[in-house]
Amino acid sequence: MRRSIAYLASGSAVLLIVCAGIYRIGHRSPAFDMASAATHKHNDAVRASAPFADRRDFDFAARGYLGTLRDPLIKAADGRLVWDLNAFRFLNGQAPPTANPSLWRQAQLLSKTGLFRVTDDIYQVRGFDLANITFVRGKTGWLVVDTLTSNETARAAYALVTEKLGKRPIVAILYTHPHVDHFGGTGGLITAEDRDSGRVPIIAPAGFVDAAVGENVIAGPAMARRSRYQFGTHLRKDPRGTIASGIGPALSIGAQTMMAPTRDVARTGQGMTLDGVRLRFQMTPGTEAPAEMNIAFPDWKVIDLAENANPTQHNILTPRGAVVRNASAWAGYLTQSMTMFAGAETLITSHGWPRFGAAKITDYLGKHRDAYAYLHDQTVRLMNDGLTGDEIAARLILPKTLRQEWYDRPYYGSLSFNARAVYQYYMGWYDGNPVHLEPLPPTEAGQRYVAALGGAAKVQALAQTAYDNGDYRWSSELLNKLVFAVPGNRAARTLLARSYEQLAYQSENALWRNIYLSGAQELRFGIVKARARVSQASLTTALPTSSLFDMLAVRLDADKVGAARVTLGFVFPDRGESVTVTVHNGVLLHNPGLPSGADAVLTVARTDLVASMTGGASLLPKIASGQARISGSPRALKTFTGWFDVGQPDFAIVTP
Repeated sequence: MRRSIAYLASGSAVLLIVCAGIYRIGHRSPAFDMASAATHKHNDAVRASAPFADRRDFDFAARGYLGTLRDPLIKAADGRLVWDLNAFRFLNGQAPPTANPSLWRQAQLLSKTGLFRVTDDIYQVRGFDLANITFVRGKTGWLVVDTLTSNETARAAYALVTEKLGKRPIVAILYTHPHVDHFGGTGGLITAEDRDSGRVPIIAPAGFVDAAVGENVIAGPAMARRSRYQFGTHLRKDPRGTIASGIGPALSIGAQTMMAPTRDVARTGQGMTLDGVRLRFQMTPGTEAPAEMNIAFPDWKVIDLAENANPTQHNILTPRGAVVRNASAWAGYLTQSMTMFAGAETLITSHGWPRFGAAKITDYLGKHRDAYAYLHDQTVRLMNDGLTGDEIAARLILPKTLRQEWYDRPYYGSLSFNARAVYQYYMGWYDGNPVHLEPLPPTEAGQRYVAALGGAAKVQALAQTAYDNGDYRWSSELLNKLVFAVPGNRAARTLLARSYEQLAYQSENALWRNIYLSGAQELRFGIVKARARVSQASLTTALPTSSLFDMLAVRLDADKVGAARVTLGFVFPDRGESVTVTVHNGVLLHNPGLPSGADAVLTVARTDLVASMTGGASLLPKIASGQARISGSPRALKTFTGWFDVGQPDFAIVTP
């Protein structure tokens, strides 16, 4: 039973967190190339064309600095390193040839760490994680907006605030949206009893928990694997490795806690007063997250635009994977923000640095809005002219007035990726060409292309010529076919890695850089195995019971089930819940209530089932002691638990 239950749930219990790519991963020192002559030329052209004389962002990012922790190493209770405040100190100075100078500039801004005074009553700790944590002074304590990824970094941020500003309790927490870098650190700030007793209310946009499940749980294993590429979690932090994540330095790798909200914000214009602080909300569903909200502090003329406004173009579709976002709605909500919050003198966000001055904020929001509107409208126009997503991506360019603004540049999201996302939003992945109705899988296609081009040696030679000419996109295209056709061809893998490295060094997009370098590292050294190092029980415990069984439904291996049919009951006395689970036709269905004529019924505390699912804790002692019991056929339950696929956390990406 222990082995079966643990097997059944592994690969699903950690989904909320691993989708963000949070792993403790060993890595080798990458033997990456230096920048080629073509890359030198490319990056020199960027340096000559971008408006580097504009230093406003550096002024905004430095304003109000109050200091940082004396000890730069933030560690877990067991001594494991969670975050190093000095990890990006190498960014001081001019950009090296191995980094796009525009991205290097962005990374410098994002690497500033410490406590910053925004206004007399609002402070931010930045550079302790991918996101910011904001402390708002109330009459008796702190309101905290977003809580970072890890308990350890959140606790360290609170300690820094206490050191610099004096001890004050936390009296409320607000989540702007359901991504783990905005709620995962809650356990470092308050206890579950603080929340459950009502001492510390947790405020979030309506639909927060459902969105967290929908965004992260169902496709969690696949997102987790791709997130490791997106965030470069197994790359070194140095001038030839990861230098930023576009909207923040990187993700911390500590323990996470999911505490569900106690109070929802349901409508735009809704007001609330917490510890004497007046707040006004704007709902923005379908933008950066399915459930998201902006927050205004009208008495102070301060607005917090969550992740709807950023120091970079954002993603309409993330490379890690997610539901495609609505670029038109995003632009529309920014227009609404400009009207609702007209006259705001200070703007803060969940990532990056504040902006000051009503005129500057209006100009920023207008041009940021226009970038999303232009992306949407021109993609749809070209789509209606018959262009495919790839063709639009290759053609679309922002007007000069927009692309010259640093905050509209592609450090996190890119116009190329986003244009294809808008196309997908309306048309799906299929471009209408019959040849793409049933394309050959990559390995078979690679074998046929290599044969058609004259064999492996010929393709290798063509790729080498392209590489030598600085045509890295074409050399990568050729070599990708060759690697999938002949995966043991070490020379092809190495040259493809070298091509990806040069594309990384040229990329202005932090995520693209991380993805290229991650692919290069795996081509050189093989797949680095992921090892989750922290328990995710608190995250899974916070999920609705229906979501737990939704996770199981997408792990059911229909081939193992075959023609079998089973009906089971699950009773959770600690929750006062019961669930009927039926497996038939290779499909798992679940409904509330107990079945009649069930093959077996398992009565167990849901917390014990979650512990078994997340950490492999055996249920046998619980059954032996009478704390859990099985009625009906134990064999039916054992058979059921053997039907599930754990998922493959280390599937191949750049090789077959």
